Amino acid sequence: MTPAARRALDAASALFYDRGIHAVGVDLIAAEAGVTKKTLYDRFGSKEQIVVEYLAARDERWQAFLAPYVESASTPTARILAVFDASRDWADAYGVKGCSMVNAHAEISDPAHPASRVIAGQKAWMLALFTGLARAVAPTRAAQLGRTLMLLHEGAVVAHGLRVFPDAIAHAREEAAALLSA
Repeated sequence: MTPAARRALDAASALFYDRGIHAVGVDLIAAEAGVTKKTLYDRFGSKEQIVVEYLAARDERWQAFLAPYVESASTPTARILAVFDASRDWADAYGVKGCSMVNAHAEISDPAHPASRVIAGQKAWMLALFTGLARAVAPTRAAQLGRTLMLLHEGAVVAHGLRVFPDAIAHAREEAAALLSA
């Protein structure tokens, strides 16, 4: 990626997350990045592709952020709880407005939109992660436990972003711990 394209993607990412995808046009992205609209279209082709790359990059950053938490946990239960710990730290550092995938899904209702695959893929990845981690705790109930953990996690991330109540992710972690010990 050229430096101008990188600046454009960085600007788009910040703007999409802060203001919303529909509220941000290519003129604003170009102005914030200090590039021309031609540069944007030459590199990305369309606003939809910028959205796809924004979401894909955010997901890659999340997965890279999460990996050391899970890898350093010493027990199967601790690995599951580490996902909640990572989510809390991520939300504090990068997610004051909640999950970028959930936010994007709220704006992009067309399943044919190219970003829909990224959004659904990220959530499928999270479900597979929880199910895989649950397999080490309860092999015969891994699918059900994975779904329940996913619901706790996703609900907590949404509640955190909406500021429904203080420390929603920590609360969900406590509920996950209770579920895992039962």
